[in-house]
Amino acid sequence: MLYLFDANVLITASNVYYPLDQIPEFWSWVEHQATIGNVKIPLENLEEILEGRKSDDPLLDWLSPRKDRFSLDEAVEPAKVQYVVARGYAPDLTDDEIEELGRDPFLIAYALNRSERCVVTTEVSKPSRKRHKRHVPDVCRDLAINCQNPFHVYRALGFRTGWR
Repeated sequence: MLYLFDANVLITASNVYYPLDQIPEFWSWVEHQATIGNVKIPLENLEEILEGRKSDDPLLDWLSPRKDRFSLDEAVEPAKVQYVVARGYAPDLTDDEIEELGRDPFLIAYALNRSERCVVTTEVSKPSRKRHKRHVPDVCRDLAINCQNPFHVYRALGFRTGWR
């Protein structure tokens, strides 16, 4: 299984659960998973992290020299992104609504019709949300795409602080 990380996975891990200066074992494990090809981040979502630079950002300092290990080495098919937007969100979104979607449709498009791929996001299902406000798990469910939260993936890939 190839796990495609949403930008929020590493951002939340760094800011909330696994600060880089306190749980270095997690970060070496994530880097190892990327190196062996279990975890990747689509370019569009990787750029979302790197463009969010703020002063003194340990995640960006850590990720920048490793971005090639994490980057999914393929281009998205524009027709798949359009399909995700039209079928997963709404066929008649305004330009403003499309802009608000951010890069989620790209992430989802990389997993569309690929049963060996799983979208990983910290977003939780909120079925009441409509149009451009829909959450990634709900769009994935409607498009028959495997979607998991990061903790499921960490367990599936066997993360332990003594993983080495």
